[in-house]
Amino acid sequence: MNVVVIGHGMVGSRFVEDLIAQDPHAHVTVLGREDTQPYNRVLLSSVVAGVTDPALLTMSAARGERVRVRQGIWATEIDRTARTVTDSSGTVHRYDRLVLATGSQARIPDIHGIATDRGLMPGVTVLKDLSDATGIVKRISKARRAVVLGAGVLGMEVATGLAARGLSVTLVHHAARVMERQLGDAASRIATGSLHRLGVKVVTETSVAEAIDRRGVLQAVRLTDGTQVLTDMLIMCAGTIPETSLARRAGLPCERGVLVGEDCASPVDGNVFAIGDCAQPPEGGTGLVAQGWDQAARLVAAWTGRAVARRDAEDDLTNVVRVKASGLDLVTMGLSGKCDHGERDLRAVRISDPAIGRFVEVVVSHGLLVGATIVGDKACASELSAMYTRMLPVPSDPAHLIIRPLAGMTGGVAAKSPKDMDNADTVCNCNTVTKGRIVAAIDDGCTSVDEVARATRAGTGCGDCRAVVGELIQACAADAADSGDKVPALAGRGEG
Repeated sequence: MNVVVIGHGMVGSRFVEDLIAQDPHAHVTVLGREDTQPYNRVLLSSVVAGVTDPALLTMSAARGERVRVRQGIWATEIDRTARTVTDSSGTVHRYDRLVLATGSQARIPDIHGIATDRGLMPGVTVLKDLSDATGIVKRISKARRAVVLGAGVLGMEVATGLAARGLSVTLVHHAARVMERQLGDAASRIATGSLHRLGVKVVTETSVAEAIDRRGVLQAVRLTDGTQVLTDMLIMCAGTIPETSLARRAGLPCERGVLVGEDCASPVDGNVFAIGDCAQPPEGGTGLVAQGWDQAARLVAAWTGRAVARRDAEDDLTNVVRVKASGLDLVTMGLSGKCDHGERDLRAVRISDPAIGRFVEVVVSHGLLVGATIVGDKACASELSAMYTRMLPVPSDPAHLIIRPLAGMTGGVAAKSPKDMDNADTVCNCNTVTKGRIVAAIDDGCTSVDEVARATRAGTGCGDCRAVVGELIQACAADAADSGDKVPALAGRGEG
């Protein structure tokens, strides 16, 4: 079976790696627009903040005689009748099945003066790929001020990262509150206060109308309310648009994304599939990489006759959003900011303390935690995230979910050390990797976090679980030293 995959990002490369591992008859050609190995886009804002080396973003990719990857080469035409794809070098590739993993492109707002005949004005950029991130980092050394457009998750991370590097930062947002999709009014106000303490000026209910240059280089921006802000950099974090141009030219039905069924196939061509940000499945796209990875796994399973559990979009336990920002702890999950709709089976409890920048809200239904918002309390976020993702029963009084971690009481799920976790407990939510799988990889000889990541994929998403993986490695090594065993074994309750 000849498969052509268009796109070699986080989702496309994951699909190819799984397909080659599970189907010995598959031969795959991959066309990747970027001239790089696949890398973790989730951590691009950490590169801008100076806390992650770009070299550490590289992800694993399939290799071998049955895989041909063409980096820096993109698809220009799909002929569905002939089942061929023509690439930018003029080469024609024949396929039995075609997978679109073209991802998305950064949305560029209609701002007067930002574009020249050579592209965006110097000093104006988006943050969508590694070259964008490294370009921003190079410019930081010569900049004193920056304007970040868009106060979603990415905009918040970029703004705090630039402020931590000494720049005077103005965060401009069109809505009345920051992260309006995840945060209610009270939580958003506290998050805004935290941004101010970190040196980020927040301006809401306005946008950037014009870029003002001096000798062709950005000097200032004019906002839609008429205010002029001096700046050396304008970084636009205004969302993304699914990349569907190739699919549309090929006659595939598209709305926001490429329309696909639950099997990820186009409704008009059963030999063409779409996964990741470019796809529009029946449940809609989330924009989270976990959904694309789930689609890739289900597609490979369907092709190879394997069974795989399908995530319910309404109960997706990977729907945990974390702002990776220095000095700002912010986590939302499930029904965060969405519990004011009068459903009687939902119980919500919150604590709000603007003076210290803390807000915690929990939403409970039928004895389970179905949503939470935490601003300014890392320990509480850890405890509630563990309870949410493991679907553990909650106390009869939901207030105890807040009171216990704030009081520093022990006995909660997050208070357990990694050694005491059950083998069935999920450590990596992005990839649904349990403690049991990680321990098995350590037993097989993995001695570092990167080796465990290559063996299990734990830590290759948002990266929040890497510290826990490191603790498991240390615990295994300590147990091995105590027992004198050559291969460490870390006991845990439950099935791995």
